Amino acid sequence: MDQTKVLTIKQSVFADNDRQADQLRERLKKEGVFLLNLMSSPGAGKTTVLTRTINLMKAKWRIGVMEADIDSQVDADTIAGTGVKVIQLHTGGMCHLDADMTAQGLAGLGCDELDLVILENVGNLVCPAEFDTGAIKNAMILSVPEGDDKPLKYPLMFSICDVLLINKMDVSPYFNFNLDRCIERVRAINPNITIIPVSAISGEGIERFADWLTESVTAWR
Repeated sequence: MDQTKVLTIKQSVFADNDRQADQLRERLKKEGVFLLNLMSSPGAGKTTVLTRTINLMKAKWRIGVMEADIDSQVDADTIAGTGVKVIQLHTGGMCHLDADMTAQGLAGLGCDELDLVILENVGNLVCPAEFDTGAIKNAMILSVPEGDDKPLKYPLMFSICDVLLINKMDVSPYFNFNLDRCIERVRAINPNITIIPVSAISGEGIERFADWLTESVTAWR
């Protein structure tokens, strides 16, 4: 009997995406555009954190935002209120963006007069971690109500990020969330990650994140 040929589709898809992501990064470097990929689970506070951050940075940097969702344009409408350039990306049911989808979004947004583009990825701790979008840096938001055990359950997400924002610190007294234990678990996965406790409501820690992002953009340029 002839041996059946086996093709590992997943590896092939990831390898092709990685090549496209590297090509996108090279193109962004030439164009002088810094792309940040912002990820979290639904309801962690991405849009609120992003709004506060933009308001701190928009006087210095020309900013654009790509809002990725399965449907609706609620978040894009919110970001539009900051006055920066924004586009809504509908994924057609897909739970993540890959490099090609990101490139399409950038083309639709138009980057000719932008310094910084922020991709607010689909709310999900699994799929977005698996696909390189071509971003220069990856950021993640973990909210206090999600629990300090999330690094144990979703290690890949924490391993690929350059910065982690622990949001909703203002409500930490009401949840069984141990900040020190969470940080210890994250650093066991990713020793080099920057961790910033924040509150999107009170503004705690947002300026520190804006400073981190400013330093990252400046160093990259």
